[in-house]
Amino acid sequence: MSTDTTRSAILTAAERLYAERGFGDVTLRDIVAAAGVNLAAVNYHFGSKDELIAELFVTRSIATNRERFNELKAAESAGGGRAPIEAVLRALIGPTLRGCLGQDSERSDAARFMIRAAIETIPPIRKIKNREIDHLRKFAAAMRRSLPGKPDAEIYWGLHFALAMAQQTVRDSERLLRLSEGICDLDDVDGVIDRVVAVASLALKTGTTGTGEAAVSRRR
Repeated sequence: MSTDTTRSAILTAAERLYAERGFGDVTLRDIVAAAGVNLAAVNYHFGSKDELIAELFVTRSIATNRERFNELKAAESAGGGRAPIEAVLRALIGPTLRGCLGQDSERSDAARFMIRAAIETIPPIRKIKNREIDHLRKFAAAMRRSLPGKPDAEIYWGLHFALAMAQQTVRDSERLLRLSEGICDLDDVDGVIDRVVAVASLALKTGTTGTGEAAVSRRR
């Protein structure tokens, strides 16, 4: 195989195996067997299992972030440079939830890989999440334009909680289905997005939390 074909075969096989079995149960030998290449090819193209996982995660994250920015740009353009906070939050969490939930998405290797990345805490992915934050700063800036005068701390907390709600929904979707006995329809992805946006935007609009008499009392 050519160099590009070999690299693509390794990535495709790795994503499928990680999606099916998780990160801990897949070895490099499993990947090379599925890809039809030798172990030296993985070492040549990626260097290690962690680097291979990181590249897969970065590739999928770039696609998600591109979709986020396109939605944010459209929302702000429609609003003359400032979008409602609901539109900003929808652009932030919508692509992630659409990519991981719903009958069509749940069957794809890419979606199942990203669900694994949300569920299983592994060093290469955790490191990327902690390091790659520039794209989130752009959303924080858009949130400031939506809510002028809102303290920066509340903007960051609001962004953090919106992301956390979306990720928790992906991580524990099966538990929610069992808890609600199927009443909570996770295949209604638009409805899930509406709920996350509604809660996050309400929290941001209803004032600053953690201040006032209770906070002052804690500091004494």
